[in-house]
Amino acid sequence: MIEVLTKYFPELTNKQQEQFAALYDLYVDWNSKINVISRKDIENLYEHHVLHSLAIAKFINFQDDTNVLDFGTGGGFPGIPLAIMFPNANFKLIDGTGKKIKVANEVANAIGLENVLPQHKRGEEEKGKFDFIVSRAVMPLPDLMRIVHKNIAADNHNTLENGVIVLKGGNLQEELQPFKKIAVMEELSQWFSEEWFKEKNLVYVPRI
Repeated sequence: MIEVLTKYFPELTNKQQEQFAALYDLYVDWNSKINVISRKDIENLYEHHVLHSLAIAKFINFQDDTNVLDFGTGGGFPGIPLAIMFPNANFKLIDGTGKKIKVANEVANAIGLENVLPQHKRGEEEKGKFDFIVSRAVMPLPDLMRIVHKNIAADNHNTLENGVIVLKGGNLQEELQPFKKIAVMEELSQWFSEEWFKEKNLVYVPRI
């Protein structure tokens, strides 16, 4: 089942492959108790959720000790796949829905992730500083930027300047208008050939 991942990330270690492979049964089990992924979509877990999250790994290679905040993680996306991919970076996963954070926590513990801290918290309440904030289509970009600009650290440790990286679909012209001079938009179809990735995008906004 993880062939769709190894196709695009052939450098995955045995441990990473085992961690990714374990996700399916864990999410099927937890999703039957707490709905974090559409029931119809659970069979597409690896393509629509794990690989989608890993588009961020095609865009940036997080350096060791990079601190990343996953804003509105739900059941752990994109944070858990990214934490598997970058075991030497640190990931804090927050969501305002406690039940969803419980799933993220249980999954992370089950596969032995030690670089993940899931927390039941609204973004407005988060006071920490992070190199990058990542998110999957949680809210319109201007609204997200208003909340998280306080959380972007000033010191850069990566080749890219600290900022916000979001995964979004559809027409983003209006959302990107306030950031058109600085935002970078990448089409996921340049990295992944599956039909589902057409009209899916990654948007990066550096610290303002």
